[in-house]
Amino acid sequence: MRCSPASPYRSIPHNLFALLLALLTLGLAGCASLAQREPVRINVVDLEALPGEGLEMRFKVKLRVQNPNEAPIDFDGLALELDLNGKPFASGVSDRKGSVARFGEALIEIPVSVSAIAVVRQALGVIEGDAQTEVPYVLRGRLAGGLLGGTRFSDSGMLKLPEPLKTPR
Repeated sequence: MRCSPASPYRSIPHNLFALLLALLTLGLAGCASLAQREPVRINVVDLEALPGEGLEMRFKVKLRVQNPNEAPIDFDGLALELDLNGKPFASGVSDRKGSVARFGEALIEIPVSVSAIAVVRQALGVIEGDAQTEVPYVLRGRLAGGLLGGTRFSDSGMLKLPEPLKTPR
């Protein structure tokens, strides 16, 4: 038995070609929508003491998050790390959900923990070194969620020390 030209089996390669072409077009459109985003800007606005447990100190860090992009940033969780003088100092996580509007900003609070070891390490560094009024800090974190796993951020600069830590004894 011979297949006639109008047989549905003859059009399979054309249908397969059309399907592949449609998938390629959708794939390219999807990649175009993942255009490079501007980095999120973070500023530490406030640091508030929270009750700690044992030898641990706790703080609530208030961050101002600025989104300089054309699309909002929706997040479903936060993670934060703070280094002082090139050494780990504090870290925190939160399961908070929220959004930072396109070309907008939001205040976000996240609890962080500081271990007694980190405090001792920093104090020893100040005592052994020269008198310092400021120490370098690095703040890193992530707003979790989204298609690609979230938005990472970082900030660095100099942090002014409280009066009792400025002069070594």
